[in-house]
Amino acid sequence: MGFKCGIVGLPNVGKSTLFNALTRTAAAQAANYPFCTIEPNTGEVPVPDPRLDKLAAIARSGQIIPTRLGFVDIAGLVRGASKGEGLGNQFLANIREVDAIAHVLRCFEDDDITHVEGRIDPVADADTVETELMLADLDSLERRVVQIEKRAKQGDKEAKVQADLMNGALALLREGKPARLLEVSDEHQRDFKALNLLSTKPVLYVCNVAEADAVEGNRYSRAVEEKARAEGSGCVVISAAIEAEVAQLSDAEEMEFLEAMGLHEPGLDRLIRAGYDLLGLITFFTVGPKEARAWTIRNGTRAPQAAGVIHTDFEKGFIRAQTIAFDDYVALGGEQGAKDAGKARDEGKEYVVHDGDVMLFKFNV
Repeated sequence: MGFKCGIVGLPNVGKSTLFNALTRTAAAQAANYPFCTIEPNTGEVPVPDPRLDKLAAIARSGQIIPTRLGFVDIAGLVRGASKGEGLGNQFLANIREVDAIAHVLRCFEDDDITHVEGRIDPVADADTVETELMLADLDSLERRVVQIEKRAKQGDKEAKVQADLMNGALALLREGKPARLLEVSDEHQRDFKALNLLSTKPVLYVCNVAEADAVEGNRYSRAVEEKARAEGSGCVVISAAIEAEVAQLSDAEEMEFLEAMGLHEPGLDRLIRAGYDLLGLITFFTVGPKEARAWTIRNGTRAPQAAGVIHTDFEKGFIRAQTIAFDDYVALGGEQGAKDAGKARDEGKEYVVHDGDVMLFKFNV
C-alpha cells in the first residue's frame, strides 16, 4: 500500500546516517555539511514481527515474506524554509508526499560536528521545524480560503465543509499550534486529509544520542520525551552511530555486539515498529506451504479491502474470508487444528480485520 515515513530534521542531526542504516545501503550521502541530501532517498524496510516466523514454522512454509514500510530521507530544513530559505520549498514539497514524519533530533554533543544554529537544544530544534511546517500551512490556507468561502456563500455544500475545516485549522495555526490538533468528526476526516497540510502529519521524535547513552538516554532525550508525551506524539531513543555499525554486521555478530552494548535489539527495530504504530497500521497474515506472508493495512479495514491489498480481483469478487486468530493458529498447531476446534471462522464483508488474523480469502472473479 506504499506507506511512507519521512525522515526530517535540521542539518547535521544524523538523518542520512540513520537512513543508511535503515536500508543497509549507502544510497544517501552522509556528510558533515548542510544540504548534502538534495533529492529525497527512499528505501523500504521489513517490519520485524516474530509472529511470522512462528506461523511459517507451523505451516512449514517454503518462503517467509515480511510486510514493509517505506522511509524517505528528506534534506535538512532550516529556519525560514517556509519562505524558501536553504532549499526550503523543495523540502516542504517532499514532506507533503509522506504519510508521517520521523523527526530526528540531535541529542548528543560533538564539537567536530557543527550545529546549524550553534547550540544543542533538541526541543528548540523540534519547534523550529514545526514552526516552518505551520508557516507553510498558514500561507497555503490563507491563499486558498478566500475562493472556498466565496463558493460556500453561493450554496456549495462541499465548499462549506472545506471552508469550516480551513478556518478551524487557520485559527490553530495563528495561535502557533499545529493543524493536527483540530477536532474533526469521522464524517469529515477525508475532507480534512484532502487539505494536505504539513502540520497534520503524525510525528515520531527520534532522539539521536551518543553510543554511551543508547541504553538509558540523556537529559536531552528526556526533554524530548516530555514534549512528546504532552503532544501525544511518539518518541524513540536511538544511536545512529551504533545502528550504522550494526548494519554492517552478520546476524551472529549483531547480537554479540548489541549484548556488549547492553541492548536487547537493534534500535532500528523499535523505530520501524514505532513508525508502523504511528501510521495506525496493523498486520494480517496469509500462510501456506508455499509462503508465509505479512500484509499491511490500516486499523479498521474491512475484510474485502484487506483482500484488495493482495490483489484488486480479491476485493471485487470477495465472497468471504476464513479467519483464524494468531494465538489460536499457534496453540492449535495450524489451520487444520483450528478448524477441528471450531476456531476457523467464516467472516463476511462487514468484518473488521484484527491485528494478527490469519486469513484465507474466498472470491469469485
